Amino acid sequence: MGKGYAEGSAVEERLAALERGDDLASALDVGRSAVYGSTDDEPERHFLGWADEVDADELFASGRAWGIQVVRQRR
Repeated sequence: MGKGYAEGSAVEERLAALERGDDLASALDVGRSAVYGSTDDEPERHFLGWADEVDADELFASGRAWGIQVVRQRR
């Protein structure tokens, strides 16, 4: 039976990169989190703001918004 992909060259390269101190994850675009939900003025799901600018928990707790979702947006 073959070794499979998990034991092949990709794993070896990843281990070598970790030993060198390469941060392969830094090359990925992590984007920004957007907050979506509903309000009395606009009952349909819509953009409420960026997660680092609005407090989704406070919006929900105060009753000003509901059905809140935090969605990762690509840059």
